[in-house]
Amino acid sequence: MGLFSKLASLLGFKRKEASILVVGLDNSGKSTIINHFKAEEDKTIDIVPTVGFTVEKFKVKSLGFIAFDMSGQGRYRNLWEHYYRDVNGIIFVVDSSDSLRLIVAKDELDMMLQHKDIKERNIPVLFFANKMDLREALSSVKVSQALGLDNLKSKSWHICASNALTGEGLQEGVEWITDQLKYMVEQNKR
Repeated sequence: MGLFSKLASLLGFKRKEASILVVGLDNSGKSTIINHFKAEEDKTIDIVPTVGFTVEKFKVKSLGFIAFDMSGQGRYRNLWEHYYRDVNGIIFVVDSSDSLRLIVAKDELDMMLQHKDIKERNIPVLFFANKMDLREALSSVKVSQALGLDNLKSKSWHICASNALTGEGLQEGVEWITDQLKYMVEQNKR
């Protein structure tokens, strides 16, 4: 069962869509992670840098997923905010082997979390500390510290060490965000 299939079955959505914003700096592995979520026949063999953004739709039984894969290149990061209002969850991908750019990633994260369309909403934020297979990769604990996640009190968040090429750590993240979205749906029914 694919990651999106598992998410759909656990959420129990009926004719609904879950919008997930996938952000992070360029070359962090966002498109590779999304590619991992796709059905086998839809997977891309050669992944190229995203210019602007791409939208990937997945239909699983009665649940449709919309994944907004946003470019992490500096000139395109201002596009992220146009999608904040309507997302159900955020996946923030960090290249854990690029310790020099963690400061930039933290700045982008802080700006996103302070945006008026995100700040007051209780939406889950999943962090993938990606590229854990590389020798110079920082642990997910060190990435969490560099991003200041312990100070993030207003949002449900979780960080997973991952390797988007092999899929390692992605399942844990999807299970976490599934639980969070399921809880949100149950709260909205009350």
